[in-house]
Amino acid sequence: MNGTSNRSNFHRSALAAASLAFALAAGTAHGANGATAPEAKSDGMGAALSDTAITAKVKAKTMGEPGFERSHIHVTTTNGVVTLEGSASSARAKSAAGEAAKSVDGVKSVDNNLKVIAKTRAAAKSRDAVAKTERVASDGWITTKVKSEILASSLAKGFEVRVKTTHGVVVLTGSLATQDAVEHVKDIARKVDGVKSVDVSGLKAAG
Repeated sequence: MNGTSNRSNFHRSALAAASLAFALAAGTAHGANGATAPEAKSDGMGAALSDTAITAKVKAKTMGEPGFERSHIHVTTTNGVVTLEGSASSARAKSAAGEAAKSVDGVKSVDNNLKVIAKTRAAAKSRDAVAKTERVASDGWITTKVKSEILASSLAKGFEVRVKTTHGVVVLTGSLATQDAVEHVKDIARKVDGVKSVDVSGLKAAG
């Protein structure tokens, strides 16, 4: 009788141990499944879609609108932050592009990196004007200097020699007593600072 009772107790203990092991295994598997379950990507995808939509709307506002005809604007959006690159036709166009981008729903901030091309053109025109003025002033100074040097020469006394300077090239016209006098005033003009060359084809020898 004791042997039978012991065997029954053994079977019950084994069954209880097996049940407990099964329960633990099931719990562990459930915990493992919960830990390794992939996280939803809907937030990231939604943000990407939102950025794409924002970019499209900003482009629509800065293309074909009055004031942006001569502007070249590149738009990118990252997490609601819009970046404007490229060029604007004026300072007003740059400011308007930034305001247009800010007005789009979902935009958090705008980095307006547009360059104003009108200022660059104006600066180039200004530099050209200054260079032209300096050149004219230099040619005028050369003409005056050459005239004074020729008038001081005894070989030119009693004769009229006209002087014109263009880009440093001196042209002498008129007449002198001899060919030696022509060569002499040519040499005088050549020695003046800033003179590149001297043309005496219009300067004739009277004798």
